[in-house]
Amino acid sequence: MIATLSVGAVICIVAAMAGDTSQDLKTGFLVGATPKKQQIGELIGAVASALVIGWVLVLLNNAWGFGSKELPAPQATLMKLVIEGVMNGNLPWAFVFTGAGIGLAVELLGIPVLPFAVGLYLPIHLSTPIMVGGIVRGLIDRKLDKEKKENIKESLKEKIEGGILYSSGLIAGEGLIGILLAVFAIIPLSNGSSVSDIINLSSFSIGKYGALIAFIILTYSLLRVSLLKKD
Repeated sequence: MIATLSVGAVICIVAAMAGDTSQDLKTGFLVGATPKKQQIGELIGAVASALVIGWVLVLLNNAWGFGSKELPAPQATLMKLVIEGVMNGNLPWAFVFTGAGIGLAVELLGIPVLPFAVGLYLPIHLSTPIMVGGIVRGLIDRKLDKEKKENIKESLKEKIEGGILYSSGLIAGEGLIGILLAVFAIIPLSNGSSVSDIINLSSFSIGKYGALIAFIILTYSLLRVSLLKKD
């Protein structure tokens, strides 16, 4: 199972890097980068990430453990179930064929099956913000389709870019905070606890209504930098 997962990981990383490189080259062309500098940047990015990502995964696993409440890792858990089911010969084929049939039906209805499937296996606290972000982008795209004047089109394109950059910053910030919390969780203290125990805020809870208000404020901030941004 480890060998199978390792081969799959290599293939997945190769495919991801190929897609990322194509996007990077397009971005470099738009900002006027030379091919030489783009190649240097790609090599630095690939080597740096390869040297760092392994340590980050070990750090997260030592802090909480993959599959725990703090680090559910739904994609990793899904791959674990598939690999164990195939190797041990107990894969629930009825569910597999049922899912394949639903996927075929969804495609025939004109609905992209990948986001549909992602929304099924991701927990609700992850799929909800994805859905809200998609609604915001959909509103902007609908407005973009209705407008015919070139200057308004360019304005809406800038709003789309602003929303993408803002959302990307949120994702990157969440990842960095997660790594920082993992570092705090593995730094031991003399009393047997860790630094995270000192700054533990689990006793402080804003409740479900407070969380809903915070999510609404976050959604409004996304609207402010995209759809509601003044020209």
